[in-house]
Amino acid sequence: MDHVIIIGGSFAGLAAALQLGRARRKVIVLDTGLQRNRFATRSHGVLGHDDKPPSEILAAARQQLARYPAIRMINARADSISGAIDNFSVFTGDGEAIRARRVILSYGVVDQMPDVPGFAENWGTSVIPCPYCDGFEVADQHWGLVWSGPQSMNQVRLFHDWTDRLTVFSDVHDIAPDIRADLARRKVPVIDGRITGVVRHSRHGSTVNLDTGPNIAVDILFAHPRTKPSASLHETLGLATVNTPTGIVLKTDERRETSIPGIYAAGDLANPGIPSVTTAIWQGAMAGIFAQQSMLV
Repeated sequence: MDHVIIIGGSFAGLAAALQLGRARRKVIVLDTGLQRNRFATRSHGVLGHDDKPPSEILAAARQQLARYPAIRMINARADSISGAIDNFSVFTGDGEAIRARRVILSYGVVDQMPDVPGFAENWGTSVIPCPYCDGFEVADQHWGLVWSGPQSMNQVRLFHDWTDRLTVFSDVHDIAPDIRADLARRKVPVIDGRITGVVRHSRHGSTVNLDTGPNIAVDILFAHPRTKPSASLHETLGLATVNTPTGIVLKTDERRETSIPGIYAAGDLANPGIPSVTTAIWQGAMAGIFAQQSMLV
């Protein structure tokens, strides 16, 4: 029996594997190779890896993990989990059954793209979600924000650290009169109407097409589509979740343990705050450390 099975081999999963491998715990990492930020050309704000392609950072991480004999990487999907603490079984899409004492879920989330021509095609380049990840590169330019609900007002306040030129696209969302008044006070125009397309015209810049016209050009467009977990293992397990404005995440305690003893979670799958590579690595490392400590005798 292995000590820990990690489901998801992106930043959180590999960070967990590193801590466990260095503790000489037997680890299996199951991964499908479809990390959430694979659409981004560069990853920013990652200490020691700033402005590198995320695929390059992950490739280097896997190479570094190869020197730990206790870590085994498997390119496979986890189909189901059964058992309880100290005796979990994970069944892969290939029909293999793997047993371990602990499980770490780090299979991440997927962004649910709206049915708008050009939106999905430009995701990660001219349509992005995170100012911490990409804001510096487009500072002092004209930003657009697709309104997604009352929480979008927090983004308006946040964006002013990078730019004073911001346009809000309501995309037929109702914006309360008091919020509209606040936006007017901040000199942030609101463009009503449904977005019918996003046409990229430079590395970051795009034109937002509207059903009411005229179309509006921006240097970068920020949007926060809803997300959903990239697998349904948490549902079959009945794990507790937390509702956020953009989707559900798994509920964990301060040790990254879920509502089922022995199952831990890290990364975007269990992050109700601001998702980023840095927070995923931190959470993954903590999940690995606490899973290891839970097995001490």
